Amino acid sequence: MSERYAIVCAQFYSELAERLTSSAQAAFVEAGCDEAECFEVPGAFELPAAAKLCAQSGRFAGVACLGAVIRGETDHYDYVCAEAARGIQSVSLDTGVPCSFGVLTVDTFDQALERSGGGVRDAGRNAANAVLALQRVRSQLASQ
Repeated sequence: MSERYAIVCAQFYSELAERLTSSAQAAFVEAGCDEAECFEVPGAFELPAAAKLCAQSGRFAGVACLGAVIRGETDHYDYVCAEAARGIQSVSLDTGVPCSFGVLTVDTFDQALERSGGGVRDAGRNAANAVLALQRVRSQLASQ
């Protein structure tokens, strides 16, 4: 039986969320894993809490965290980006369950579209691949 993975995805930009999730799912399946279980949260700020719940459940070998934050006219962007990144990293370091940062932090919606759903800059696929790579390191160290 293959290892199970989770995807937590911020839904604030639903079109981007769908594209990111689809590409992450494709990466997991191409790697020989079952389709990842998806959990939706309202925005990027909620990703660390959802990732922690997934990691602490003991059900998942890794968690891909996906979403998008698009710069606006206030400082909100800076706070959300920084805290989402810090929180996701903390979950991974504190639990030992690999969690990846697949959150687009861009200036425009067009930039977000370019970085979701295909191509080498596809944040969903890259986040899934990062989780898989970290899990391989974890498995390799556990077997030595």
